[in-house]
Amino acid sequence: MDKHLHIVTHDVPWPADFGGVVDLFYKIKTLHQLGIKIHLHCYTSKRAEQPMLNRYCESVDYYPRKKNLSILPYSIPYIVLSRCDKNLLINLEKDSYPILLEGIHCTYHLFKGKLKNRKVLVRLHNVEYSYYKNLHAAESGIFRKMYYFIESILLKKYEKKLAQTSTFLTVSKTDEALYKNDFHAQDLHFLPVFIPWSQIKSKVGEGNFCLYHGNLSVNENEKAAIWLLEEIFSKINIPFVVAGKNPSSTLKKAAYQQLNTCLVENPSEFELDDLIRKAQVNILPSFNSTGVKLKLINALFNGRHCLVNKAAAEGTAVEDACYFAEDTKEFSTEILRLFEQPFTEEDILKRKQILGELYDNNKNAETLIKLLY
Repeated sequence: MDKHLHIVTHDVPWPADFGGVVDLFYKIKTLHQLGIKIHLHCYTSKRAEQPMLNRYCESVDYYPRKKNLSILPYSIPYIVLSRCDKNLLINLEKDSYPILLEGIHCTYHLFKGKLKNRKVLVRLHNVEYSYYKNLHAAESGIFRKMYYFIESILLKKYEKKLAQTSTFLTVSKTDEALYKNDFHAQDLHFLPVFIPWSQIKSKVGEGNFCLYHGNLSVNENEKAAIWLLEEIFSKINIPFVVAGKNPSSTLKKAAYQQLNTCLVENPSEFELDDLIRKAQVNILPSFNSTGVKLKLINALFNGRHCLVNKAAAEGTAVEDACYFAEDTKEFSTEILRLFEQPFTEEDILKRKQILGELYDNNKNAETLIKLLY
């Protein structure tokens, strides 16, 4: 008998060009390859409808995300309340297939008790209240800073209440522990993210520069890049490249202050992959310990040495494949050391053992299927 599944996504999961949708797309693709009949429901904002998704889904429906101010003031987080389309509920109630809700964002109807007597799993992308708390700390604009602050408070209350009655799939052990200890969630399962990489393609030998990459329009990423430029590479004479989407004028100025630093603005996928493979050290500090940093997973599959702080890798189960530093002095010391340390076949073997066990899309999809049916 065919197995059907509703998947509700917070955004259109193609193209898979940023961290928030990579897990979504490769999960859909893998489930399809294993014979699951997927009925996809996408909330839309700036991303267009994508015929590509019809290759992997029995049906694809799109719902506009509400963005008008008439829903204010609100007691439910905006990321949830703006995704409360009644037509989604109508479509979900046409049958009794299990439902996978991607992110806290898509849980409005579950929270309101409209999906009783249905098998429903909630895929947690990270601990949202903590994520928004960090966005608040990194933001300088007064109105956006206020929005992040309010959203963080509302999300904490919302996530705690939802945790009492829902089945959650976490992307990291850290998130799993937080939901269990702080929110007393009873039904938790760790499920690694689904990814486009299946083989270690790191090159042995030595590169001739260090690299930080990410979506540079995200405040946290800009903050990390500027910190590396101003506090580390202004004081050590090692070539350093920052690469990513939509850098601000502030970041551009910081990148060109030193002769040994530069910026690659809006690189293509090919260009970014080439930079990751050619770098001697991929440096990826984070100020947020929830979720999984896909750029780190990318660097581990395709790059040489990876230098991070505890927040970037904690709970991901890939800690043994990384080098760690926490402050300016430690980062400087490790960069100087790793820049002279060749990447070896032994390093590649170690990564194969760690990543091959954890990030196997087929194996993880089988785990998900057992939870759904």
